Amino acid sequence: MTTRLFGEPVQRREDARLITGQGRYLDDLGAGALAAAFVRSPHAHARILDIDVSAALDVDGLVAIYTWEDLPGALAEPLPLLIPHPALTHGRTAYPLAREIVRHVGEPVVMVVARDRYLAEDACALIRVDYEVLKPVVGIEEAVRGVRLVHEDVPGNVGAHLVQEVPGPGGLTAGEAIEAAPHTLAFRLDVERSASMPLEGRGVYARWDADDGSLRVYSSTQTSTSVRMAIAARLGIALPKVEVVAPDVGGGFGVKIVHPWPEEVLVPWAARLLNREVKWAEDRREHFISSSHERGQVQHVRVGFDDDGRVLGLEVEILHDHGAYTPYGIIVPIITSTQLLGPYKVGAYRVEFSSIYTNTVQVTPYRGAGRPQGAFCMERTMDRIAAHLGRDRTEVRAANFIQPHEFPYDQGMTFQDGRPLIYDSGDYPEALRLLKELIGWDSFPEAKARAAAEGRRIGIGVGCYVEGTGVGPYEGGHVQVTSDGRVHVSTGLTSQGQGHETAFAQIAATELGVPIEKVSVVTGDTRRFGYAVGTFASRAAVMSGNAIALACRKVREKALRIAAEALEADPRDLEITDGTVHVAGVPSASIPLGTVAVLSNPLRYAFDEEARRATQFAGPASDDRPPVAEGEEPGLEGRDYYSPVRSTFAAGMHAAIVETDPDTAEIRILRYAVVHDCGRLINPMIVEGQIHGGVAQGVGGALYEKMVYDEHGQLLNASFMDFLMPYATEVPHIETAHLETPSPLNPLGIKGAGEAGVIPVSAVIASAVEDAEGITIARMPISPSDLYALRQDR
Repeated sequence: MTTRLFGEPVQRREDARLITGQGRYLDDLGAGALAAAFVRSPHAHARILDIDVSAALDVDGLVAIYTWEDLPGALAEPLPLLIPHPALTHGRTAYPLAREIVRHVGEPVVMVVARDRYLAEDACALIRVDYEVLKPVVGIEEAVRGVRLVHEDVPGNVGAHLVQEVPGPGGLTAGEAIEAAPHTLAFRLDVERSASMPLEGRGVYARWDADDGSLRVYSSTQTSTSVRMAIAARLGIALPKVEVVAPDVGGGFGVKIVHPWPEEVLVPWAARLLNREVKWAEDRREHFISSSHERGQVQHVRVGFDDDGRVLGLEVEILHDHGAYTPYGIIVPIITSTQLLGPYKVGAYRVEFSSIYTNTVQVTPYRGAGRPQGAFCMERTMDRIAAHLGRDRTEVRAANFIQPHEFPYDQGMTFQDGRPLIYDSGDYPEALRLLKELIGWDSFPEAKARAAAEGRRIGIGVGCYVEGTGVGPYEGGHVQVTSDGRVHVSTGLTSQGQGHETAFAQIAATELGVPIEKVSVVTGDTRRFGYAVGTFASRAAVMSGNAIALACRKVREKALRIAAEALEADPRDLEITDGTVHVAGVPSASIPLGTVAVLSNPLRYAFDEEARRATQFAGPASDDRPPVAEGEEPGLEGRDYYSPVRSTFAAGMHAAIVETDPDTAEIRILRYAVVHDCGRLINPMIVEGQIHGGVAQGVGGALYEKMVYDEHGQLLNASFMDFLMPYATEVPHIETAHLETPSPLNPLGIKGAGEAGVIPVSAVIASAVEDAEGITIARMPISPSDLYALRQDR
C-alpha cells in the first residue's frame, strides 16, 4: 500500500450532495408515471367474501384495478421463502395480493393504478371488500396456547423449533451442569416488538420498453441484484432483460432487505401490462402496518455458576414472535440463540427456540437482527449473577471472558450462515479495561454517594457483545482505470447511508496509489455489477471491501506489467504514487496511470490524441511483443470476488450513567461510553458515525419504541404522533475508544461495524436503571410509567 488513506478519517464524499438537496431518491424519479395505491386489510384476521370495484370505475383518471384473480402464472403464487431452514417446518409467505384470507392489518388486497396518487387513493376508497371477520391471534402467550390458529395447517402456531446444545467439561449437559453448580438462578425476560422506521419508506418505479422487451426497475432496496432475479423469475422475463437500480436510499436498517415485496413484483408487472411507467411510494401508515417489525421475544433463563461468578451451565428457552409470515426464514431467532453467548465461555449451553405465528405484521431483521435480544439476555444474566454474589458486575464478566490467547475460539454452535460459530480474534479484557477507564467505573461509587446526598438517584450500567459480521456467500468488485487517469469502482451491494462511496474509494486509492479525488464508486446498480448478495449483517466493508481490494490488485499487477514494458524496467522495481507509475527512487522514469490505461487497449483508429498513442502503428508495441498479453483482455480493469471462510466477529462494550427522577420516574442518560473492535479501521470517522447512529436507535429501543397491539390485532400507535422515538435531545453525547484486533480471515483484516452501536443498549440502560433504583429490570423498553409501576410493586 502506497498511501495513508486506509485508516484515515476522510470526510464523507457523499454528504455534500445529500445535505444540499442533490440526492436522487425513489420519489424524485418518474414524475410523469402512473401511480399505484393499495386497498389494505383493516382486519387482522378475516376471510374475503367479495370484492366490489364497480363504484371505483367512474373515477376520472383510473387506469386499472387488480385483485389476486387477475394475477397470472407465478405472480399468483405465494412470495418466495427466501432462506429455508430444516427447523422451519411450517414456513409460510403471503400472496402479492391476498387470496381468500388476510392475516394482519395492512395486508394488500387490491391494487389500483391511476393518473396520479390522489386519484388512485380515491378509487381505493370506493372499492368495497366484504369480510368475514375471524378472531385474531395476538401476542406470544395467546399464540402458544394454540386455541386459535393463524394458519389452519400450522399446529400450535409453531412455524419453527430448533435446539442447539454444547456440552461442558466432562461432557455434562447444561441441565446437569446447572444442577451441580453451587448457585442457580431462574428468571424470565421480555423484549417488546419495535421497528426500524427509516426516513424514506419503501418504493418502486418501473419502466417497460416494449420495443426490446426490457424492464428497468428502481427500488428503494438493500438488495438490488436479488430484486432483479426475483422480478425476472416471477414475471417470466429473461434475466439480461431486467435492470434494477437502487438510487439514493433514505435508510434501510433491514426492512428493505426483504425481496421481493409484493409491490416490487406488482408495479413492474403493471408497467409491462399497461406499457406505461408506474410508480408506488409507501406512505408512513403503510410502513407501520405493511412492512416489517422485529425484536419481540420472551426468554426463560436458567443458569448455574460458582462463587466467582463463572457460568458452569446455561439454559435459555426463547419464544420468538415472527408475525403472520416468514419470508426471511428464522434468521432472527437463530442469531439471538447463537450471539447470546457474547464474549463469554459459558460451560455447558442449551438453547431452544420456537418461532411463533401471530396475526400481526411479519418480522424480519432490523438493525442488530436478533443480537439486541441476545445481549439483553446474557448481560441481564451477568448482572443477576453479580447481584446474587454481591460482586462487582465487571468482575463477573471478566471471570467469564474468552482470553486473547484462546482465539480462534469455537463456541461449538452453527451460526446463521450455516458455518461454525468460531470467533476469529479479539481482546475482551483490554476492551473492558478501556471502557472502565472511559466511563470512570471505579470512581462511580463516590459520585453516586454525592448524588444521593443531594437527593438524586444515579446509576451505572455495562453491557458487552460479540457481533457476527461479513456473512457470505460472496460479494464482487469491478475496477477500471480510464485514459484520464480516473478509477471507476463498482460493486453490487447497495448503500443506505453507510459511507460506501468514501470507504470503498479509500480502499481503491490505497491499493492503486491514486488520489482519492480520482476515484468514483457506484453501488446497487445491476447495469454496472450484476451479481451480489446485499447490504445487511455488517457485511459491506468485509465483503465488497475485500472484493474491491482484490480487483485493485489485479489492476495494479497489470498496470505494472504494461508500464514495465513501456519503461523497459522490471515490474518489481515499480511503484505507483499519486496516479503515476515510476521506477522506485527514480521519479523521472515514470508514466501516468491514464497512459497505461491507453496502452492496455490497442486501437486501430486514432479518434483523439490519447487514442493515437494506442493505435497499432503509433503505439509502443513491437513485432516480438504483442500489445495485449496472451489470454488477457484489453483495458486496464479487473473484477474479483471475495467469499469468506466463515464470518468475522467484531465485539464491543458499552457503559452508561443514568439519572432517574424520584417523582416523575423520568430516565435521563447522563453519560454514554463505547469501546468497539471491528479489526482494522478503514475510516474511524465513519465507524464513529455508525456507532452514534446505532446508539441512537438503541436508546429508542431501550426507552421509547414499541408496537402496541390491541386484542383485535389493531396497531394502536401507527403514526409518529403515537410511536415515540428519541429526538436529538434524548440521545446522549457518546464517548468512544477503538480497539483493533485484525481478522486473520480476510486480506484487509477488517470486521463489520454497521449494527454494533445498537446491540447492547437496552441491556446497558436496564443495568444502569437497576443500579439507580435497586429494582430488578426484566422487560424493555422501560418508560417512566413502567418504572413508576415497578416502584409501586416494590
